[in-house]
Amino acid sequence: MSLPRLLLLTLLTLTAFAANSVLCRLALFEERMDPALFTLLRLTSGALMLILLCRVRHSSPRQGDWGGALALIAYGAAFSFAYLTLTAGTGALLLFAAVQLSMLAPPLLRGESLPLRQWAGLLLA
Repeated sequence: MSLPRLLLLTLLTLTAFAANSVLCRLALFEERMDPALFTLLRLTSGALMLILLCRVRHSSPRQGDWGGALALIAYGAAFSFAYLTLTAGTGALLLFAAVQLSMLAPPLLRGESLPLRQWAGLLLA
């Protein structure tokens, strides 16, 4: 992947994460939406988008992982309820840390060693 493309995709990803924090805050601010309903809407719309992307690519969705799905539901619900009392900055920091941890913990728990490049990316993040 070319460096300009990598930088653009990284910028888009960071923008999406920041927008996610802002949208969560707006939806839950002053109880405009119940946290449980917000979580249901958020996860359902994400699942529908993944199905749509699979259809566009003419591939069938892969077999799911119920443990991962339950962890995602717990994470989504916890964040939705936490956003009622967390500041936006704290919420965004926790969100970024949770994503990094969820990507790096499984290989480390399996005993794999991470390349120096991945450790550098973690420190940079």
